[in-house]
Amino acid sequence: MTTIKEPSFRESVDLMFNRAAALMDLPPGLEEKIRVCNATYTVRFGVRLRGQIHTFTGYRSVHSEHMEPVKGGIRYAMAVNQDEVEALAALMTYKCALVEAPFGGSKGGLRIDPRKYEEHELEQITRRFAYELAKRDLINPSQNVPAPDMGTGEREMAWIADQYARMNTTDINARACVTGKPLNAGGISGRVEATGRGIQYALREFFRHPADVKKAGLSGSLDGKRVIVQGLGNVGYHAAKFLSEEDGSLIVGIIERDGALYNPEGIDVEAVHQWIAKHGGVKGYPDATHTAEGPAVLEEECDILIPAALEGVINLSNAERIKAPLIIEAANGPVTAGADEVLRKKGTVIIPDMYANAGGVTVSYFEWVKNLSHIRFGRMQRRQEEARHELIVKELERLDRYLGDAWSMSPDFKAKYLKGADELELVRSGLDDTMRIAYQAMSEVWHDRDDVEDLRTAAYIVSIDRVAKSYRAKGL
Repeated sequence: MTTIKEPSFRESVDLMFNRAAALMDLPPGLEEKIRVCNATYTVRFGVRLRGQIHTFTGYRSVHSEHMEPVKGGIRYAMAVNQDEVEALAALMTYKCALVEAPFGGSKGGLRIDPRKYEEHELEQITRRFAYELAKRDLINPSQNVPAPDMGTGEREMAWIADQYARMNTTDINARACVTGKPLNAGGISGRVEATGRGIQYALREFFRHPADVKKAGLSGSLDGKRVIVQGLGNVGYHAAKFLSEEDGSLIVGIIERDGALYNPEGIDVEAVHQWIAKHGGVKGYPDATHTAEGPAVLEEECDILIPAALEGVINLSNAERIKAPLIIEAANGPVTAGADEVLRKKGTVIIPDMYANAGGVTVSYFEWVKNLSHIRFGRMQRRQEEARHELIVKELERLDRYLGDAWSMSPDFKAKYLKGADELELVRSGLDDTMRIAYQAMSEVWHDRDDVEDLRTAAYIVSIDRVAKSYRAKGL
């Protein structure tokens, strides 16, 4: 039996970078500067738990400081290692450049299974990790700003922010040292669902381009499209929920740790989400067929496949059998470099991770700006907008009285028009605009250049070009 040689996640990122860089006219020295990781700090620290000292290993990698601060999540997982963290940091550099967030790329990880610890123990571990990083300026509002990732969330970010503030009591911008915080700890409305919302906006923008939709062998809009989601965590859940409830898409498959659910008539995402919260998995869910072989459902018939969990789930061992004409990478690196080549030859269109899941870092950028400005979005202008709109409504009401039955305003027009935008609406507006403009930049390269066969290469070209321009502006 022959073993399939699969590139590692780090090798996949480098291969994809090299493929794009080969199509660009970069000085060799600058190309190397952009590709390599600037620095990785490894920390091993002890925490006294349950009567004995436990030693933990963590990483913080800085890929590129062409812009500062550098930005990137902290993940808690047993699989965390230096190569993975450096690959993820590189993706953050390109992702931030693509969506024009003014950050360099960074990433962090702690080798730990968070499910094995009680909340107070996790807090002790998180605070000690934050302390080790912050004292080396690897957490700092102007130098390095972490965010949630796999295995972490609002709670961990609040602990990190508080730990930093305790260490820097006179730093007025201390809250900006980390993003993804709870609302009452300096967070921003819409951050929790931001990555899932970004997936929805990315797909909406894709379907606004008939030529791109045609390349995937599809037609029409998102309405009625059959979707399979792998991973119903924060990102997969919100993406599936928004697509089914707001765009009329049909979620026909959900893949989780303990198997998968499949129902060609559609699955109620909210019901499955609640079932998982109660039972710890999808097994036993009544309104769909359960199969223990979850990954096999990746190969079922559908229009859109959303891998939203781990890297490398679509690889050389299953790429040939993937039937979805359109894949949107909600996770980081779910399609390996080898599988990417197989799928491209088949004509599958892949909306790449560095664009597709950039909703998180985009709204993190808005949160960082909010923390630095010390005021929530909409606070200054909302009522002024409402007052100006009221002038128009009063004039329309006067016309209404004058013209009688011949003309009248729609029943809910007044309430809708008078409402000034709150923080959540402004965040969604900014995210939608970001996802549209970034997609248009990629799509333009994809269509205008004969040597660019796919959106991933186009995304890398746009990103690398922007990073190169930043370095040139610095005098490199």
